[in-house]
Amino acid sequence: MSSASAHHSPTSRLSQPGEPPWDIALLYPLQGSWSESDYLELGTNRLVEFSDGCIEVLPMPTKLHQQIVRFLFLLVQQFVSARGLGEVLFAPLPIRLWPGKFREPDLVYLRQGRGEYRGQPEGADLVMEVLSEGEENHRRDFETKRQEYAQAGIPEYWIVDPEALRVRVLILEEGTYREHGDFGPGDTASSAVLPGLTVSVADLFASLSQDRE
Repeated sequence: MSSASAHHSPTSRLSQPGEPPWDIALLYPLQGSWSESDYLELGTNRLVEFSDGCIEVLPMPTKLHQQIVRFLFLLVQQFVSARGLGEVLFAPLPIRLWPGKFREPDLVYLRQGRGEYRGQPEGADLVMEVLSEGEENHRRDFETKRQEYAQAGIPEYWIVDPEALRVRVLILEEGTYREHGDFGPGDTASSAVLPGLTVSVADLFASLSQDRE
């Protein structure tokens, strides 16, 4: 990692048994000093995002979280593939929103011909986030990422809430997201960017409901 060694001096004590290996952190830049190159050279399959010189390590997904992502991926992938509209990918995959800002949506649709930056997608045409437990995670997806995805010009943003059993679909108009629909059990969520793509909310959360019984 090119810029790491310049940030630290060897003043730390050795980690003791039962403690985290603190010295490993000294191999990396300080928060606020990371570059895009440092971030892209991390070489990890953990969910790590990059924002204004800082890295943000996201919580490990649960089995239920991944079941929902799998359901959505298979459905959207089949729809997009059958029509030759582009490709559908899933995290971990950094998406460059703008210089100095990378996020990892749970699911991303990329139209044909969308550009790349150092092998990573530059923006997206539709993103989906499945909420993880915790107030901070909810705030990140409902507030922070809503603002950032809009600023990046991503036309459509789905927020999937397993606790409330709801799917909120937002579409971009004049640089701001407006609600295309807030769908619950018995509803069918629909896309504006991909006309004809629909998702039964009941089917989406069926396995989740069964596992909670």
